[in-house]
Amino acid sequence: MPKRVRTAVFPVAGLGTRFLPATKAMPKEMLTVVDRPLIQYAVDEAREAGIEHFVFVTGRNKGVIEDHFDRQFELETTLEARGKEAALAELRKELPSAGRTSFTRQQEPLGLGHAVWCARDIVGDNPFALLLPDMVFRAQPGVLKQMMEAYEETGGNIVGVEECDPSEVSSYGIIERGEGPDTGFRINGMVEKPKVGEAPSNLFISGRYILQPEIFALLSEQEKGAGGEIQITDSMQALMKQQPFTGVKYDGKVFDCGSKLGFLTANVVFALDRDDIRPGFLTELRKLDLSDRL
Repeated sequence: MPKRVRTAVFPVAGLGTRFLPATKAMPKEMLTVVDRPLIQYAVDEAREAGIEHFVFVTGRNKGVIEDHFDRQFELETTLEARGKEAALAELRKELPSAGRTSFTRQQEPLGLGHAVWCARDIVGDNPFALLLPDMVFRAQPGVLKQMMEAYEETGGNIVGVEECDPSEVSSYGIIERGEGPDTGFRINGMVEKPKVGEAPSNLFISGRYILQPEIFALLSEQEKGAGGEIQITDSMQALMKQQPFTGVKYDGKVFDCGSKLGFLTANVVFALDRDDIRPGFLTELRKLDLSDRL
């Protein structure tokens, strides 16, 4: 039986330049889809999957993320005094238990692979989940939980994937699919942003991983790749020569909230999913005259 995955790593040191000026003073991970920060969606997904230890790889000006996952006694006291029991319960429900969060710094923006490597001493010699907070999923159960089910069967390394239009493969990391069902199939290879017509499939890597600790040694020796950064995909390709990788074509839909289009789309979709918002939101949308814009 594979070693249980108890730890998740969240790289949150990015500059968020695509959302300037909004992210000049606020971390992009704290941008909200409806009324929840992007990072909260990722943490909730990890908690649902059974994760017990939450490791955040931060950078400068990211202290508000640490504050978000801490108790705010003044706020709680005010809510309690005003009888806002539902809001108070919601705040407390979302907090990890004491001692369940760790924060480490990535001093230089050297890429996702380097950010993961910065968590090596906290993770130790254990398998871990890696969740990119920009990627927000509409899925029940959560994507990481679906991946955990595959991990319990196969062990090794697990990668969550989703189909894209074949004309869009050059925008993603694409996997080469081997034998097995959607719930767990062999990955035979990975290609970063292949040309249209040369991709081995239209299954793209969507920001959810379960990785074995041997990845850290490979990352420590990894040379800079695309964009002059240390890429996690390069070390995963090296690890694939030593260990099996399993793909999970999960039941759900990802929204890339690192892009303005994905972020805006997610806000509309998640608002329409909310029973307390949907009726009023639809009413306001119907009031808008968008005939000259559609």
